[in-house]
Amino acid sequence: MSGDQDGTGSRSAGGDAKHKARFSCALEMEMTKRAMHGDPKGARGDYDDGVVRGNGSDSPEVFVPVSLPGKKGIQMEGDDLYRLRDRKFLLEDKKRLCTLALGAALLGILLMILHTEMCPFFYKPGTNIALIINCSISLSTVCLLIFIIAFHYKDIRLFIIDQNQVDWRIAMTSHRVFVITLELVACAIHPIGTYWEVGFHGNSSFSPPLCDFNHHNPALADLELLLSVLMFLRLYLVHRTVLLHSKVLLSASYRSIGSLNNINFTFRFVLKVLMNKYPARTLLVFILFFWLTASWMLTLCERQTVGSTDHMETALWLIAITFLTVGYGDVAPNTRCGKSVCLFTGVMGVACTAMLVAVVTKKLALNKGEKHVHFFMLDIQISKGIRHAAANVLRECWLLHRANVTKATRQEHRRHQRCLLEAIRVFRHLRLKQRKLRDYVSEMVDLPKMQMIMCDLSANWNNSYRELEQRILSMEQKLEELSRCFQETSKLLSQVLRHRNQEIR
Repeated sequence: MSGDQDGTGSRSAGGDAKHKARFSCALEMEMTKRAMHGDPKGARGDYDDGVVRGNGSDSPEVFVPVSLPGKKGIQMEGDDLYRLRDRKFLLEDKKRLCTLALGAALLGILLMILHTEMCPFFYKPGTNIALIINCSISLSTVCLLIFIIAFHYKDIRLFIIDQNQVDWRIAMTSHRVFVITLELVACAIHPIGTYWEVGFHGNSSFSPPLCDFNHHNPALADLELLLSVLMFLRLYLVHRTVLLHSKVLLSASYRSIGSLNNINFTFRFVLKVLMNKYPARTLLVFILFFWLTASWMLTLCERQTVGSTDHMETALWLIAITFLTVGYGDVAPNTRCGKSVCLFTGVMGVACTAMLVAVVTKKLALNKGEKHVHFFMLDIQISKGIRHAAANVLRECWLLHRANVTKATRQEHRRHQRCLLEAIRVFRHLRLKQRKLRDYVSEMVDLPKMQMIMCDLSANWNNSYRELEQRILSMEQKLEELSRCFQETSKLLSQVLRHRNQEIR
């Protein structure tokens, strides 16, 4: 009986060992299959440090090594590859979503402008054109909000990958929540006066939507105007699109060098790069776009009043003279909205004028090579002038000495003295001018010269250090030889003394 039990126990133990070996092989095959098919969840979620952990709530945990003993696992390396791949895909998705959001925002603004411009001429009572256009604006606004939510979802996932976190709630800081809410509120603004008109008058015979401001509620007209103007807040998406599509952010060399120098790749940095590379083009595009946008907004604000500023050509003139801070006073806004637009235009005009002056100054300034050529030729001319001035001083000294020797008249003597003093003044003035020029040139070449001097000093220090090391090594070798010689000498002396002592005895 005991033998049968032992046989049964050994067979059961052998069966368990085979079952464990099959389970281990199946897990290794499953991990390899998931890694080949690009499943990051299978490579990261259940395999950790060469151990597989069961995820069931009731089943006990099972620990099975996924790599052979003595071999290094590759899970961490695979995790880094999956993170890099996911990061690349998320950046591409963010760029695509930002482009779609900007397209939806521009489409909504264009439909709003079309709705505003068609209102006094094409809308008639009983037509549904205004309702169709307003529905299109609302549909584009809904699409824009969806794109913004998807963009921030991708941004949160990218933050989780960069920070190597698991819980998405860590990324939802108060600042991020405030920014997302503010963006959604700003993008949700669009004119809705047509829906109110439909509710007031019925779908069959509603009046033209706020076209004639004298026959409608002024508060409703002001609200429609405010919502139409505030739709231009959606243009904040331009800076995000420029940042995500810039070569600065897409270039790996830019990012690597910037990370070494602690540079944050924000829109401010990209704008500085554009202003350094294409200053005139960037300023021209911004000024033209701002000019047209502000002129149309001024026209929209002044439509409530009967005046000269409710025409586009007059608004273009008023915005131009306000932007240039001229202000002739022949045209002036009449509404609060128009005055606000002109005030903002004046502030932007001052800022753009300062940038334009800086760009023109930079364009007119000499580059390094031109400065070297100019200062070299100027130094040659001053040196020639100094030689001529020195020759004049010597000549006037000789003439004055000859006048003293020949005992010329006092008038001629004073004339030679005045000529000598004038020649000395010119000589001193040219020497001072040459000294200032050389000081300025030395300031220009101080930095590269100092760099070359420091490179030479560092090279000399390295050579001296190597020579010192070699000398120290040679001294150590000589000291070792001396110590060995002293030991041998001491041994010989001890032997000689021992031998003499024996002879004495």
